[in-house]
Amino acid sequence: MDTLAFVPILVVGFAASLGLTPLSRALALRLGVVAIPSQRNIHKDYKPLMGGMAMFLAFAVALLLFSPPTYVAELLVVIGGAAFLATVGLIDDRYDLGIRIRLIAQALTGFVMALAGIRIELFGTPFLDVPLTVFWVCAITNAINFLDNMDGLAAGLTGIAGIWFTIIAFNEGLELVSILAAALAGSAIGFLIYNFSPASSFMGDMGSLVLGFVLAALGIKLEFGEQPLGVTWMVPILVLALPVLDINLIVLTRFLEHRPIGQGGKDHCSHRLMAMGLSQRQTLFVLYAFCALYGGLAFIVSTAPVQIALIVGIAGLLGMAAFFLFLMAVRRKYQLAPKPASSP
Repeated sequence: MDTLAFVPILVVGFAASLGLTPLSRALALRLGVVAIPSQRNIHKDYKPLMGGMAMFLAFAVALLLFSPPTYVAELLVVIGGAAFLATVGLIDDRYDLGIRIRLIAQALTGFVMALAGIRIELFGTPFLDVPLTVFWVCAITNAINFLDNMDGLAAGLTGIAGIWFTIIAFNEGLELVSILAAALAGSAIGFLIYNFSPASSFMGDMGSLVLGFVLAALGIKLEFGEQPLGVTWMVPILVLALPVLDINLIVLTRFLEHRPIGQGGKDHCSHRLMAMGLSQRQTLFVLYAFCALYGGLAFIVSTAPVQIALIVGIAGLLGMAAFFLFLMAVRRKYQLAPKPASSP
């Protein structure tokens, strides 16, 4: 594997996203594709969407310009799936298609990708592996979509996860995964310059669906030569610990509170930390640190001897469970507790 294969892709993805975001912002304002303040989001004014267009174009251009021709078929599958979801996301940003249409689009994209050969190989039969792949794609794509509720959160965690996927894939000699991850990380970080709090541009569903889909594909394509499956299945879970934790947190919360799963609300990890008194930037840095830490744990699991890898991986999963319980308690104490009556 070429030592520097992913470097120009990372740089071009970053530079292209950085340069295209102001153009996408101007286009969004011209077309009226803007984010309206809602119960789910923290912002209190209208923000231009379509930052996802800048990220998708930067991601695709970096790959098409610098990727080795060896991987053209698989790259076209991923880029084609991302393009389809970007289109669906753009229409949703403008006309609000609803969660059911988005889910159908994600499932269709995952199904086509699985038929094209990019799928989880757990059971050794397409009758089980294809549905599992579709479930994974829908889960991670929606997790990133749900996490796009605070300036800089979805783009930042994608940048961190993309960097860790690049490092792990490079260490394993997986050139295709490393260049995909580098393109994703570069485009996400380039957009983050404009999306960090206080944001001047939002990615919209056009961006979050693309980021989630590519992250799901990266998790599928990770392969390990020496580590057994009993250890390596934890690696993508740990790299994507925050979206995995958050989507499970809100699904359980909304089920217990008898609310529709697709209904927006301030019940995400970010909202709960802010309810404790953290500022928006402090919350971001806490969650960034969480992503960076768990990416490091994933790297250890992918490289350490089996016994050590198991201990580290299980400790990481237990840490996620503890953080999950902590955030459930935070909601009860800070968000659901009755407020004291105001004095007359």
